[in-house]
Amino acid sequence: MKKFTFVVLAAMVLTGCLTRPPEQQQPAPIEPAQPVPSQPPVSVPPPATVPAPPTIRTLDWQGSVAPLVQQMLTVKDIAPGSMLVVNTVKNNTNGTIQTAKATDAIYNALASNGKFTVVAQPQITAAKQTLGLSTDDSLESRSKAVGLARYVNAQYVLYTDAGGDAKAPDLEMQLMLVQTGEIIWSGKGSVQP
Repeated sequence: MKKFTFVVLAAMVLTGCLTRPPEQQQPAPIEPAQPVPSQPPVSVPPPATVPAPPTIRTLDWQGSVAPLVQQMLTVKDIAPGSMLVVNTVKNNTNGTIQTAKATDAIYNALASNGKFTVVAQPQITAAKQTLGLSTDDSLESRSKAVGLARYVNAQYVLYTDAGGDAKAPDLEMQLMLVQTGEIIWSGKGSVQP
């Protein structure tokens, strides 16, 4: 019987009958939610303004180049019909200038002269490709310009440089003899706005 009592007691302990009665747990107090104070609306900053692109000043290339070309055409000892290569105007100003327009103005000023036969742009482009130069190469290097002129059998190169202030640049033109690289004429002038 002792065994039986021991087994019953062990069973009761294991099942929890002889343990202390559970304490009654009080439910946690529920606190009402506090209203969230309204916050001021978030202000959205105005969209950033895009800066205006820089204005490119229009310069009177044609009016500024024509007098220099006329001076150059007075050079003696140039056989009529001599071939002339015109390089792209080199920009040595303190800003950006429209060198393509300046170069076009030189071509236009030379269009109806009786002294030079100007090598056409397509012929110069083809010669650049043959010589392994980029078609965008402006021939700012005098040696490249002279080398190209020799390739197209030109006798002269007109080298033009724009310097000074980009708003009113100064032009310097030099007519070079291809055979010797000698500068046979030089002229300077200001570009008018």
